[in-house]
Amino acid sequence: MAEQHHELAHVFTEASQGVSDARGGISRDLNTPYTFPGYTKAEWIEKAAALRQQIRVANGLVPMHEPTPLNAEIFGKIEREDYSIEKVYFEPFPGFFTTGNLYRPLGKQGPFPGIVSPHGHWGRGRLENIERGSIPGRCINFAKQGYVIFAYDMLGYNDSGKQIEHGYGGAHQGLWGLSAMGLQLQNSIRSIDFLESLPDVDNERIGCTGASGGGTQTFILTAVDERIKVSAPVNMISATMQGGCICENAPNLRLDVSNIEIGALMAPRPLLLVSATGDWTVNTPTVEYPAIRSIYAHFDAEDKVHQVQVDAEHNYNKESREAVYAWFAKWFLGEEAPLAFKEVAFEVEPDEALLVFSERDLPSHAMKQDEFLPAWVNRSQQAMEKLKPTNESEFQTFRDEMGNGLQHALGLHLPKSTDVTLVEPEGAFPKTYRPNLSAKHLVIGRKGIGDTIPALLFSPEPQVGHDPVTLIVHPEGKEKLINSETGEPSSLITDLLSTDQKVLIIDVFGTGEHSNYERSEDTNYFTTYNRTAAALRVQDIVTALYCFTNRGDVSEVNLIGIGEAGLWSLLAAGFTDVKNVVVDAAQYALDSDAAFLETLPIPSIRQVGDLRTAGTLVAPRPLVIHNTGGVFGTGWIAEVYGNIGADEDLLVKKGPLSDEEIVTQVIG
Repeated sequence: MAEQHHELAHVFTEASQGVSDARGGISRDLNTPYTFPGYTKAEWIEKAAALRQQIRVANGLVPMHEPTPLNAEIFGKIEREDYSIEKVYFEPFPGFFTTGNLYRPLGKQGPFPGIVSPHGHWGRGRLENIERGSIPGRCINFAKQGYVIFAYDMLGYNDSGKQIEHGYGGAHQGLWGLSAMGLQLQNSIRSIDFLESLPDVDNERIGCTGASGGGTQTFILTAVDERIKVSAPVNMISATMQGGCICENAPNLRLDVSNIEIGALMAPRPLLLVSATGDWTVNTPTVEYPAIRSIYAHFDAEDKVHQVQVDAEHNYNKESREAVYAWFAKWFLGEEAPLAFKEVAFEVEPDEALLVFSERDLPSHAMKQDEFLPAWVNRSQQAMEKLKPTNESEFQTFRDEMGNGLQHALGLHLPKSTDVTLVEPEGAFPKTYRPNLSAKHLVIGRKGIGDTIPALLFSPEPQVGHDPVTLIVHPEGKEKLINSETGEPSSLITDLLSTDQKVLIIDVFGTGEHSNYERSEDTNYFTTYNRTAAALRVQDIVTALYCFTNRGDVSEVNLIGIGEAGLWSLLAAGFTDVKNVVVDAAQYALDSDAAFLETLPIPSIRQVGDLRTAGTLVAPRPLVIHNTGGVFGTGWIAEVYGNIGADEDLLVKKGPLSDEEIVTQVIG
């Protein structure tokens, strides 16, 4: 009989059966073919807003750091017949330098359109001058046509290489939203600021163009900065290859999306897609361009998106450049002069004349590479401290801004009630457990996702029809809440049942019946395309809670997290209508990056306030945090609860609570 009772913990009782969860299969990567789903206008407007925030969070832009002066230096001017070249450096933030060359028209009346021009993975960076692509060549021609154009180094190239490597970043930096891609985006955003500071630039006419990795920078910048009015990413946007460098793969960037959606964020601003027959953009005319054009159609702006394909290998060659010249001239110059279409001969200056630090040293306060993370952490903590709510109004603002930030760091999907599925599997263990208790096997999931959450719902008998439901999450799965010898539920479950609570226990991703999944999280750029197991566990708790909140037959929903599952539960609670939350802090070292890397390796989680933000989102509802061990700091959460007059609803205990004490807290 005990063996039969033990099977109660399992939805799938046969050895040949097990959880079939789509999330445990083959992971997405940069070369996984992507099918654009298509969007109605309403769907796209909602998706676009969420995706822009996803990009910001992925690149460390949430919360925004305090803006600092650029301290721009412009020097070393070279004058030619109808254009000039100058050396430039400025500081996106103190100690970090953007370096490049400023090309300006001579003999023309401004103000002029401005162009920011990232170079891409050419061997010589912004100095590259070969048939397949010449950065100085396009800048000279743009200047001759009447533009002010700034060509700046990608991270670790040319002058930037004196400060930092191009391959900067990893899991540790990723906790704080710091990456090569994020730093390059900072360069790009502040490059617009730099152009706007110039008296000869028309701030209403600023564009961006670059190829390959520079194409990635182009559409990422375009996606998050509305100041870009015309954009031309070259040889990059593809449904089959998303970018092969660390600087193109910020963690969390492409969860559930591809570069097609990111490129479409330009709509309805003018966008030119330049592709090649000899690289991964070969299908642009028939695949990527129609997909993006379908978004422009929602805004009656099909005339503002165009594509040109060049019969060549991966490039930004003369033919590609001329297509871009024509596109920019159409929208910025309002003329069709031959000069705006055809490239004229150019002569490139020697490297020493273009390199910023060829004749002077890097500024003495320039950070070394190992100083970037501590400086970034310090700025992030200052930004968070300024956002700490001191009253009800600030609390609501914090919930909107940082709650959204945490949601995107977790890659969390908040399902509609109609999206959640709750089924009883065939052949499940009988519902009657003993005369005063029934137990029902359930499988919880979301429509169209393919997730599978094995669950067991205990109900006291007789049922009154509007019983509260309490979800208990154990770090090793629901089986650990059933006595392996007697088959009896734990005292925590039976004590809750005695108070007329229903009790739900589940196996979140990677625990219990979820323990045998195939995927590895060690592949290159895994977190760019896939959620970590820790994030999926938080999602499963949210999904399970959404099954029972706002239901007419459930009076309230409560949440208990045991051990490490207390951390997952705290991260989940603020996104649901749960009433009482009791979480085990598991003596988690909240101020330790090493602890997060080991237990909660979720990109950007520390940048958006981690469990401090999570606890704030639960307020002003009753929250119990126990087993802090003196290392799980609750000062921030306690201060917020006090600031909004809810300090009596927060209980913090250094030691662990007993089952009886937990039940007392849940039932009030």
